[in-house]
Amino acid sequence: MSLPEQLLLSDILRRRVRCDQGLDHGAGMAAWMHPPVHRLLGWISKPSALGDRRLAWRLDQLRGLSELELFVRGDGAVTDLPTVDRLPTLIEAEVFGSDRDVIGQVADAAIELSSGRILHYLIARSDPRLPGTSRWRLQPDRIVDQQPGRVITAAESLDDLPLAKASVRQQWLRRSRRWRDQVQEETTRLRDQFQQAGDRFEERLEGWLEEPPWQEDERERQQVDAEAWDNWDAPRQRQDRRTDEDPWI
Repeated sequence: MSLPEQLLLSDILRRRVRCDQGLDHGAGMAAWMHPPVHRLLGWISKPSALGDRRLAWRLDQLRGLSELELFVRGDGAVTDLPTVDRLPTLIEAEVFGSDRDVIGQVADAAIELSSGRILHYLIARSDPRLPGTSRWRLQPDRIVDQQPGRVITAAESLDDLPLAKASVRQQWLRRSRRWRDQVQEETTRLRDQFQQAGDRFEERLEGWLEEPPWQEDERERQQVDAEAWDNWDAPRQRQDRRTDEDPWI
């Protein structure tokens, strides 16, 4: 049974663990990680609803997965709840920006299954347990400092991080910004067209004021009158010439 190259930590924890003997060892409840190098070593499952008994599984024991189950080889290491609570982790840690203000909380992590390397963390602005909340990707190299329950980044706000999953509200805000930009572009285009039309009208108006149209009409009327006079006087002149030249008249 093949494994994907990457998997979210939440996808590992929500599945129940089943060993090669077919026994159900409960669902995952916590991550077993090494925060200084941003690596997932394994995870913890809770085999029974009663008692403090827990099982620790190494990531290299994972052999396959289905929609609801993880298939592992070998036995898990027995531990207890107080020991699990002392395991270092960055999950659910508060994320601080460059101005030392809280900007979110670590909600999840993307894991490379072959090595356990954490590719990026997923940051939530509000309570990550709320369904439909947005997630922002935080690369490990953008973490300036980390302490138990505290992560300091170089980002000023979550808007400086790439958005991994948008909530309905975030999608609406993005669409609103896109519509606003389109309206601004259309308004600018129409304003430029009106400006060009106004410039052409102004040029025509200046030419009209320099030479009023009635002056042109007057010149055309005088030219028509002169042509009409020439057309009327030409036959009479030819008649006069014939009268002067003909000796028999």
